[in-house]
Amino acid sequence: MPVLKEIRGHVAILTLSRPDARNAWDEDFNEGLESELAALEKDHEIRCVVLTGDDKGSAFSAGANLADTTTHTVASPAAFITAIPHWRKFVANLLTDFPKPVIAAVNGYAIGIGCIATYCCDLIVASERAEWRLPQVRLGIMPAYGGAVRLARWVGKGHAMKAALGHPIDAAEAYRIGLAQWLVPHADLMERAMAVADDIAALPPLAARLAKESLTRGLDIPSIRDASEVDVYRFMALSQTEDSKDAHEAWRQKRTPTVRGQ
Repeated sequence: MPVLKEIRGHVAILTLSRPDARNAWDEDFNEGLESELAALEKDHEIRCVVLTGDDKGSAFSAGANLADTTTHTVASPAAFITAIPHWRKFVANLLTDFPKPVIAAVNGYAIGIGCIATYCCDLIVASERAEWRLPQVRLGIMPAYGGAVRLARWVGKGHAMKAALGHPIDAAEAYRIGLAQWLVPHADLMERAMAVADDIAALPPLAARLAKESLTRGLDIPSIRDASEVDVYRFMALSQTEDSKDAHEAWRQKRTPTVRGQ
């Protein structure tokens, strides 16, 4: 399995591992993430996920495996149409739809599909060696599955257009424009990512899940009023949870709340 999994407390670390090819993306990465995320969704002990690249490959992911001559090709219109259900399981949807917070720990080059995967996570911790590139237009194609639009939601149209037309974003610029929320020395990357993940894992998990849902789904609702009114239902549901009741009581009693995920 090229997607490695490690469990640390309430956090799962998923590692894209094809180090001999700078963690180049093949279908097995998508299949591995689909399988692992489905299992982690059902595991109520897991409250946060960290996604990174095998450091032996000196990259988060160098993008699609261009050595494979079938990469970025379609046999026929019929083959494309019948493959549409498969496209719906593209990594962008897998990560965005995963109900628990996901942190990208970007340890080096994030290129093409590897680049898109980082900002389909919910937060980004960047090594000083990180660099984002969308080279698809230079290959006569374009960033797949809303890759440019998704980036624009993070950093705005201008920065996204610049990247979509092939200009790289280094770690310092990524932090400056808000693509990365943390920028750290390379040696400190996983320590910082785990600190962020552990902090999230200590939160009431139902509230963390619905906070993610509110933001990711709310971005697809044109009217802020409509998005706000949907949030009323999330808010009221959470107010009935045991975690919410204990957290409020703990605040009044000046004690640490007990998080049960109930």
